[in-house]
Amino acid sequence: MNWWALTSLPTVSGATIYDPRESYKLMKLVKAVIRPHRLDSVHEALVDIGVTDLTASEVKSFGRQLGHAEIHRGAAYRVAFMPMVQVEVVVADSMVERVLDSILEVVGTDRPGDGKVFVCDVLSAHTRETDEAAL
Repeated sequence: MNWWALTSLPTVSGATIYDPRESYKLMKLVKAVIRPHRLDSVHEALVDIGVTDLTASEVKSFGRQLGHAEIHRGAAYRVAFMPMVQVEVVVADSMVERVLDSILEVVGTDRPGDGKVFVCDVLSAHTRETDEAAL
């Protein structure tokens, strides 16, 4: 019988047996889309709370700040997409609140365009070096 076909989990001495359907809840992916000049501050804040691995990508964003005007060769034009940095961190569920607090404390200026932070469940991860599941 497959584990996903179980309707109720058996118990041993009153304790529930480990449920693989619940294992994904142990890790979370925190994605923060922030202003580029805040990247070093966010990195330092995350290292201070014990985060050792993160990924940063340059992205473009469109939101309530509605872009900005630029002048190129004497002609003004509107740039709708703002350059941003997306920081991704996979952490244990118990660390999510500390990660969120650290990021929001560093990036917040209470102005439109500060960015957004998303938290998602991690269903699986694989390490290419060893070709095995990392979670």
